[in-house]
Amino acid sequence: MVELPDDVPKRAQHEPATRRWIAQRVADLLGYRYAGRYEPDMAVGGRLYFVPQSTLLLDRARQLRISTERDLLGGVVPHRFVASKAISHTLIDNARVVPEGWSQDLARSLESVVLPGRSAFGRDDAREAGIALLKRHAAIRVKPGAGIGGLHQSVATTAAELDAALDDLDEDATRQLGVVLEINLQDVETYSVGTVRVGDLTIAYVGVQRLTRNHKGHEVYGGSDLTCVRGRFEELLDATTDPAQRKVLGLTMHYDAAIADRYPQLFASRRNYDVAAGRGEDGALAHGVLEQSWRIGGATPAEVSALAAFAADPTLHRVRASSHEVYDLIDPPPRAEVYFSAIDPAVGALTKYSLVKCGLDDRDGR
Repeated sequence: MVELPDDVPKRAQHEPATRRWIAQRVADLLGYRYAGRYEPDMAVGGRLYFVPQSTLLLDRARQLRISTERDLLGGVVPHRFVASKAISHTLIDNARVVPEGWSQDLARSLESVVLPGRSAFGRDDAREAGIALLKRHAAIRVKPGAGIGGLHQSVATTAAELDAALDDLDEDATRQLGVVLEINLQDVETYSVGTVRVGDLTIAYVGVQRLTRNHKGHEVYGGSDLTCVRGRFEELLDATTDPAQRKVLGLTMHYDAAIADRYPQLFASRRNYDVAAGRGEDGALAHGVLEQSWRIGGATPAEVSALAAFAADPTLHRVRASSHEVYDLIDPPPRAEVYFSAIDPAVGALTKYSLVKCGLDDRDGR
């Protein structure tokens, strides 16, 4: 079992610490030895299982001898943009910049399960798409394709605000991973829907994300509350009675299947999707898949803790698992698994932990 950091310089301390905790816990689940960070001179004859920080490109995966979802906790894609937010929306007609491997037919097939919007891989295309959207909508959200969560996003209501948002984008990153422009919702609740496979054990889950305030007063990701079952999306759908959750599950299953059909080279042991439910300009409730994540993320500690609970008790059919990110040094609740608690020079005091509840009653456990 080895970690595979990405090439992002100077990550906050809590991120590699969280990845390390995840890798150690997955090693325990698989009965593997945790060997730390991957080094090219590691024994070639032995089998390596990887926990990458980021989604891998197919060529890189082949170099590492990663060939199936059993070889990593994460995913492998044939083109960089496939792992970005930009895959969800169509390009403008006669787009000036179209990346190799792009499928406009796929983007069209996703229109019924995403919010109204466009993707672009160049500033001129993005501006044209944004102006057209502003003619029909009062506000649009500008999202870098490589952004994590809501970081570096902005809302534009005028052409001048759109220009300012586009001026802030990194040109090279936009060419590789794109930018998304989509309608801005109010009163948004963000659902997390996903599946995770480790060894022979697969779970599926649906839940909601929580926001919290960091030390700068900004609203940021604060954790996820998940209901997890054994199996894949089909088993989760059968076990879910809540209409709102069934709605977002249906959107996710359409999105997941369409991308898998268009890019058969893609494989992933972790498939996580953010789905928004919020009010549009007319006050009506709108839903849409925002993005996919085929790599470890904020909910992964909760997922891993749920996997451990299922592995420990073969009679268990459902658990509730949660991840928590608190911008303070606190005493977590009993039975919490803490994976970071310190003053991070980049973000300040931070406590991160997961918690599992199971066996409570027929709905929550056995």
